[in-house]
Amino acid sequence: MIFMIVVYLLAIIAVCVWYVAAALLGQVTPAYEAIRVGLACSATAGIGGALYCLRAVYLSRCVRNDWSSDWYWWYFLRPLASVICGGVSCLFLKAGLLVLESKTQGGATEVGFYALAFVAGLNVDKFVQKIEGVAHAVWGIEKSRSASSSEQRPASTPGNTGAPSGL
Repeated sequence: MIFMIVVYLLAIIAVCVWYVAAALLGQVTPAYEAIRVGLACSATAGIGGALYCLRAVYLSRCVRNDWSSDWYWWYFLRPLASVICGGVSCLFLKAGLLVLESKTQGGATEVGFYALAFVAGLNVDKFVQKIEGVAHAVWGIEKSRSASSSEQRPASTPGNTGAPSGL
């Protein structure tokens, strides 16, 4: 099963790298040009999420030797959650609800969007907490129960220790 998980993660990385390269080289079908940046952000976040999972495989199987079948679903679902968070990061940036802290230059590209998307994919838990914080500040929406409970216990992933915390 470890082999299948690693192949799955490498396939996600390959597809995402292919799409990001196509988007940066202007090879996206004209019908998708309007959502090119959002799709590229999703793909960039997918790279970050799959990389995070590959690191977790390495740590759990090779370093600590505490591999557990209890985490199989996490390895398959976590990169998908990362892809979604990448698209959401683009949406929030375009809406002006998240602002990049650096100064943008006159001829700037979407690289800042991709950088934030990668971080959102790499650290889904913190990104979701940030988005919930923005939703609370802008619209007064309270944090979800899962976010409130995850703040009270340490986060856990196969590459971490502690109680399980979700995606």
